[in-house]
Amino acid sequence: MKTLLRSFLLLFALSFFSLISFSQEMTQVPVVEDGKAMVITEFNNPDDWIRHDLWVETEFDSDGDGKPDRVHVDVTRPAQTDTEGLKLPVIYASSPYYAGTASGRKWLWDVRQELNSTPPVRKHAPRPEARVKRPVISDSEVKDWVPRGFIVVHSSSPGTGLSEGCPTVGGDNESLAPKAVIDWLNGRAKGYTGPDSNKEVKAYWSTGKVGMTGTSYNGTLPLAAATTGVDGLEVIIPIAPNTSYYHYYRSYGLIRHPGGWLGEDIDYLYDFIHSGTGNRWEWCNENVRDGEMYGNFDRVNGDYNDFWAGRDYLNDLEPLKCAVLMSHAFNDWNVVPIHSYRISKALKEKDVPVQMFYHQGGHGGRPPFDMMNEWFTHYLFGVENNLHDGPKAWIVREDDKRENPTPYADYPNPGAEDITFFLEGGAPERGQLNLSDKDSKGTETLVDNVSFSGSALAEAEYTEHRLIYLTPELEEDIHISGIPSISIKAASSKPAVNLSVWLVSLPWEDGRRSKITDNIITRGWADLQNYKSEWESEALVPGKFYEMTFDLQPDDQVIKAGQQIGLMIFSSDRDFTLWPEPGTELTIDLGGTILRLPVVGGKEAYENAVE
Repeated sequence: MKTLLRSFLLLFALSFFSLISFSQEMTQVPVVEDGKAMVITEFNNPDDWIRHDLWVETEFDSDGDGKPDRVHVDVTRPAQTDTEGLKLPVIYASSPYYAGTASGRKWLWDVRQELNSTPPVRKHAPRPEARVKRPVISDSEVKDWVPRGFIVVHSSSPGTGLSEGCPTVGGDNESLAPKAVIDWLNGRAKGYTGPDSNKEVKAYWSTGKVGMTGTSYNGTLPLAAATTGVDGLEVIIPIAPNTSYYHYYRSYGLIRHPGGWLGEDIDYLYDFIHSGTGNRWEWCNENVRDGEMYGNFDRVNGDYNDFWAGRDYLNDLEPLKCAVLMSHAFNDWNVVPIHSYRISKALKEKDVPVQMFYHQGGHGGRPPFDMMNEWFTHYLFGVENNLHDGPKAWIVREDDKRENPTPYADYPNPGAEDITFFLEGGAPERGQLNLSDKDSKGTETLVDNVSFSGSALAEAEYTEHRLIYLTPELEEDIHISGIPSISIKAASSKPAVNLSVWLVSLPWEDGRRSKITDNIITRGWADLQNYKSEWESEALVPGKFYEMTFDLQPDDQVIKAGQQIGLMIFSSDRDFTLWPEPGTELTIDLGGTILRLPVVGGKEAYENAVE
């Protein structure tokens, strides 16, 4: 009996010490320094990562085949999620681009079109040949986050790659698809080994906490997912997101194309991403592109309508509850900065955690990696790192690197105040911007001619194709922060006219040494026919004056001493608008036109700068 008892005690001791040894061998996750997740040695060898794919079943049927669409998902996770039973949070990226896109700009719309006329027929790009290499959909994010203790998940948007469904370019299924993936990561939706398989795949390695990020369209989808209010989505970092397809393809009723893609519209983007490999390709084209889009997108008048409202995420923010770090560039002329500004402004009013990172470059450009790391570490690992004790806005100054932003209490700068400038004539040379309206009298006329670029018009000392009004030369730097706006009283010689406004810094710096902030401060575009509302346009009575107020794009820029700020008004913008035949006359009533410019320090700071 004693021998049996000794054997039992020995076995118990061995088991106990084995458990202690096993627990000591468990990988410590996360490893945190200064509030950020550090690289974990055991996770840092890609050869040890587990990579697999699956299909998650959604709650929609966007391709009309009578069954719920399934989206293709890949997973990259440390081996310890199997060998040690670790559960880890997820960083998730979704995209319509992972499987490749249609090629060729010859499929864009012909912009040589008279205003208010039926556009020439656009030819459609052939079906993109999907580039699929299972099980990996994308390698984005994995090298940054898997070694730091996160799992990385990707998915292809509906109608792209191996995902079922139709692309809708901002339709509800683009919000519900990533929601389904997040539901699967939390055990609320089902995943399968194939699009037609009944064999389930479970996310037993997920804590259920998810963060999303991405750039451009890939930055739109985190916001889309967040508007569903899905549980488990804790934080998103959208980078240059398109938050409204109307504001991407239109501006105050004007048909305006995204920078670098003259002639692009929502139907072109549909063709560009429609790489789905299933047998519903033609059905999607007929019902989504040829039916819904062509029936509603209005490439004649450019008015806002229910079609565009349904693709405007500002209208869907009520359920959103996750933390948001918005990232954008003030000189992004593809997805213009109003996209992030309008969402961050609404979220601040909604009282969800939100901060803004802005830089001075062009399209894209994520926040500093350490900043992203702090956000993901705080919200996905629950690490207290004083994330929200500091500033609400981070802005990269003109001569600084993106990794070195300047903190500000908020954006727009709380110290900024609108200054009202009045116009003093000088056409066809240069007029003046004054703080007094005593010399703001009479009218001036320009003649539309799209043959001249905006930069050529800004540089010209003498031309009939634009009107320009300048401040005195600055003796000191001034800091602009916020949204400039213009109230304009104008008449057209024809029933429709393009209206383009640039705020520029002169003298114009041209050549390789010039920076993106040297010349263009900000821009704006509008259709005078929409002087009442974006929802409603009416043909202009030639020669009749109409009054319209609209915003230029948000900005935060320091204008250097020695420069002059110029308000340039012209008609067709060669890089953004339609190209009607030259000759339309646009007449400006100087007494009925003002510029409002937000300057840090207000009128006093401006007066000190020009004395």
